[in-house]
Amino acid sequence: MSISNIKISFAIIGHNEAGLLADCFESIKDIAYEIVYVDCESKDESVEIAKKFNARIFFRKNDFNLNVNKQFAIDNCTGDWIFYIDPDERLTEELKSEILEVLKNTNCSGFLIPRKNFYFNKYLRYGGKYPDKQLRLFKNKYGFFECRSIHERITVRGKICEMKNPFIHIVVRDMRHLITKMDSYRVRTSEEYKRLGKSVHGIVFKSIRRFFVNYFLKFGFLDGLVGFFVAIIDLFNGIGTYFEIKCKGTK
Repeated sequence: MSISNIKISFAIIGHNEAGLLADCFESIKDIAYEIVYVDCESKDESVEIAKKFNARIFFRKNDFNLNVNKQFAIDNCTGDWIFYIDPDERLTEELKSEILEVLKNTNCSGFLIPRKNFYFNKYLRYGGKYPDKQLRLFKNKYGFFECRSIHERITVRGKICEMKNPFIHIVVRDMRHLITKMDSYRVRTSEEYKRLGKSVHGIVFKSIRRFFVNYFLKFGFLDGLVGFFVAIIDLFNGIGTYFEIKCKGTK
């Protein structure tokens, strides 16, 4: 695949993501003008893998607010366009071709891109899991993370357009991966509540409501047993966060 004159920087951060990074880098290497990798205190082979793909490597503290380091990665990109990607995400050949074609002539500052979410090797189509549009591709200096919350998304100045082809998100590979992700989510969310002084009242109700909306109103049940399991995971993420917060004394 030829990248012609289009310079796309890929920004990525990671903490002990050696099991995912190689596939991620492999999926972007033929379209990337550069790969900017920010390692957040990894103890595995993450840095060695990044070196194999000639990434520009930076080192940062593993901040629980991931967006601080995501913004740092963006700030160090030198391409005309930036695509922020996580270690558990992959670009498809169809999306890469579309990106190169669209960027030849566009008046857009950023692009929403649909994301296919895989849980236990099953692509979910319902329950709010697709098209799950993400604003990831934008002109350099036009997009940023506000870094005020662990849930912040990229903000882009200017016109926002959409790509048709999706990229891939490997949300959960197996039970061990699931437990690790749930623990990380619970701890990071409880720390955010504590840092911001947010009230935990209603968090369980919101989790129950989310389960009902995603599983029934957004037809999550059509994804079968995996769809039900994922809805339960989302429910227990909220309940687990509530008890994590209460145990730490947050109001």
